[in-house]
Amino acid sequence: MSSQSFLSILTGSFSTPCADNPTVAMIEAGYRAAGIDARYINCDVRPDNLADAVLGAVAMEWAGFNCSLPHKVAVIDHLDELAESAKIIGAVNCVSIRDGKLIGDNTDGKGFLASLKDVTDPAGKRVLLLGAGGAARAIAVELGLAGAAHIMVVNRDPEKAETIAALVRDNTGCEAKASGWEGEVKVPGDVGIVINATSIGLGDAEAMPSVAPDTLRKDLVVADVIPNPPRTKLLRQAKERGCTVLDGLGMLVNQGVIGVELWLGKTLDAGVMQETLQEIFGADA
Repeated sequence: MSSQSFLSILTGSFSTPCADNPTVAMIEAGYRAAGIDARYINCDVRPDNLADAVLGAVAMEWAGFNCSLPHKVAVIDHLDELAESAKIIGAVNCVSIRDGKLIGDNTDGKGFLASLKDVTDPAGKRVLLLGAGGAARAIAVELGLAGAAHIMVVNRDPEKAETIAALVRDNTGCEAKASGWEGEVKVPGDVGIVINATSIGLGDAEAMPSVAPDTLRKDLVVADVIPNPPRTKLLRQAKERGCTVLDGLGMLVNQGVIGVELWLGKTLDAGVMQETLQEIFGADA
């Protein structure tokens, strides 16, 4: 009888819609490069089927799964434990299954932070954060926990911006304030990092958040969470002005790397995963 095992480790993602999620290609490329017999299954799960999907993952002894929209908050009701940052953020996008116990984490902000640290350490820096959605919330919390000095959250609905600012003030050592977004945002002279955490630019290479171009100084780090297209108009304009730019692919790759470390205790090759996304989104990514 053959001693070869035909049982693969199972991981995956629950979201809807999910057909345009490239994470499966990225992570499976990482598994292959590392010689890990594992699969990442991209599952379209409607809200009314989430509970059954979670039970199914446990029953089939999955190692873990990602949760994307619209499940990041609803999944918490089905978990046994939450990691520290997930508790603060109030949302989960990565679940590990250990001995039948479900542990929720949030790798959105962690993935961004890992990418950011490739170009600068946010500790002691002042940050201008555009947007007040789920990505902004996760990024703000992780920046606060990483020692950022101050975060200004700018959003068209200032109440949503204040919710994030208060979350940072109450749970980290970082100062944070909120501001409404009217007209062009001018980047203050003492800010070192600008982050677009809105959806502006997703799927549209010519869309750009309203930021005054002449305030994009060459000493700034300008980051965008948009992975497609990777080179958004904001990043193109910032690069022309001499800024250090950071696209959304790094955040996506690092989310995958961190997720697999939580599930399997193994580190995938980020370079292989980045190359896979570049092939998907185009050579200029």
